[in-house]
Amino acid sequence: MIISEKIQHLIHAVEVGRFSRWVQLLPLAAAIVALAVVYDLTNYRGFNSEEAMDAAQVAHNVATGKGYTTDFIRPFSVYLLQKHNHEIHAGEIDLTNPVDFAEIDSGQPDLANPPVYPVLLAGLMKFWPPDWQTESRKPFWSEAGRFLRYQPEFRIAILNQALLLVAVALTFLLTLKLFDAQAAWLSAVLTLGADMLWKFSVSGQSTLLLLVIFLGVAWCLVKVEELGRGEPPPVQKLFLLAVTAGVLTGAGLLTRYAFGWLIMPVVIFLTLFGGVRRPGLAVAAFLGFGLAVTPWIIRNLAVSGTLFGTAGFAVVEGTFAFPGSRLLQSVNPDLTSAYWVRPYMGKFLLNARYILQDNLLRIGGGWLSVLFFAGLLLGLRSVAARRMRYFTVMCLGVLVVAQALGRTHLSDSSPNINSENLLVLLTPLVVIFGVAFFITLLNQMKTPSLQVRLGVITIMVVVSCQTFITNLLPPKTSPLAYPPYYPPEIQKISGWMRPNELMMSDIPWAVAWYGDHQCVWTTANSQYEFFQFNDYVKEVRGLYLTLNTLDQKLFTECLQGGVDSWGNFVLKTVAANQIPPQFPLKVAPYGLLSGLFLTDRQRWETE
Repeated sequence: MIISEKIQHLIHAVEVGRFSRWVQLLPLAAAIVALAVVYDLTNYRGFNSEEAMDAAQVAHNVATGKGYTTDFIRPFSVYLLQKHNHEIHAGEIDLTNPVDFAEIDSGQPDLANPPVYPVLLAGLMKFWPPDWQTESRKPFWSEAGRFLRYQPEFRIAILNQALLLVAVALTFLLTLKLFDAQAAWLSAVLTLGADMLWKFSVSGQSTLLLLVIFLGVAWCLVKVEELGRGEPPPVQKLFLLAVTAGVLTGAGLLTRYAFGWLIMPVVIFLTLFGGVRRPGLAVAAFLGFGLAVTPWIIRNLAVSGTLFGTAGFAVVEGTFAFPGSRLLQSVNPDLTSAYWVRPYMGKFLLNARYILQDNLLRIGGGWLSVLFFAGLLLGLRSVAARRMRYFTVMCLGVLVVAQALGRTHLSDSSPNINSENLLVLLTPLVVIFGVAFFITLLNQMKTPSLQVRLGVITIMVVVSCQTFITNLLPPKTSPLAYPPYYPPEIQKISGWMRPNELMMSDIPWAVAWYGDHQCVWTTANSQYEFFQFNDYVKEVRGLYLTLNTLDQKLFTECLQGGVDSWGNFVLKTVAANQIPPQFPLKVAPYGLLSGLFLTDRQRWETE
């Protein structure tokens, strides 16, 4: 074939042939990329949550060859590791020799984060190495000599926004399978315009990855339901899809532990709607789930003697026995109250009331959740759509219970954008069935013309996405998550410390992430528990307290917090200039922007 004929065939393929559909999608792809750029220029903000920095610093350790270790030392992790190692090595070690039962000097294994998301971030860091130093001169990363954006965080945001686009595409395909092209396009647009999902995309948390996994599970179940009604059903393909659904649910647990509860609606769905092979399919899904999670559970048992590390005690956090973050900051907690039902019932009832009165109405952006719940009274012609709606309702019930019992101090720090917000995972399904109900109402309106129908749809899209649209307008959000995080200062303070010296801070996750330095969380109090850690675990050589502590309420948290509270410690140190005489750290620099730093010597002058 001569060159002119090849060119002619290529032109034909682009215009009307096999490449024509891809060419038509190019303007749409360009528009979506432009939307992401505008959002990042107007609404991007650096990491503002403990869980984002925690996962990122673990990923950094994995990427730099330190293994699955953490520089964010929780006193409660120390307690679990010491207890487990004492039990393992009881009678084997001469107690006169110093033994690192807390595994701080050797690199403490992480007990808080499941592995999938940190490993994904580690892959990003290896494939696309960032500049780990804060920048005060280059444009975009700084402005007028002042730090603005941290490059590793921005790249993680790009990864999460790519996952958001994958979730939108899966929403389109899932809707197309359940309904029609009109509902599919409208569902994709509304999912793309969900302001909550965009906020999660720049938060650094694992929510968007978890959303993609959840939609993968939903897609497998839709295919199982469809093939199960066939005559004869393809048995091999059905079991492959069931096992895939179970493995994906296991991958979800290994991304966020609470996601594992969704294995219950998955198994129930397959038991009810899997066709003639439904009992076997349910068992296959459960076995796939177990196959995926067992190696990690074995690792946790070997390292700490617990199934899920510190995350397994989330149900205890926030009860009257351990309010706030007290459990994780305790060196030697009394867990006897964990064996009673009353703390959990009180926690569940309190948090469930908040979820039912507030969080449910935020799924899908507010307006769509109203359409979704109203649409539950609507009969659907599609058998697959009816059955997937049952699955959605089952997931809703399970996630409400899991979110109520698993709520911790993370939700108090950021009520909506946190890793404990499980209901946000239902956004695509809520959008899909909300759109189905809207289209049913629209068809009953009998609009006089296509233009009027398009106008009604446009109004609905604008109203549903108004939060996202208005956030794109000026003024833009500052990219700095200050207070309390100012990365240049954290890196400067961390640079004063030697690699093997331990710091203590009220933001240890930030010291571990920005400063790449081992840091322990401030203990439950500044006296007994501090000295118990300092004397018997490892000596603390630097104390960094930020506005998280300095901005505490004077009367309720400082004066009434007790003589050994950190609020009272700060009040005496800053206001009265009286460091407790027995406290080992007494030297402080001048000119810190965001906190108080105490150490054992003048590091900023001699080193």
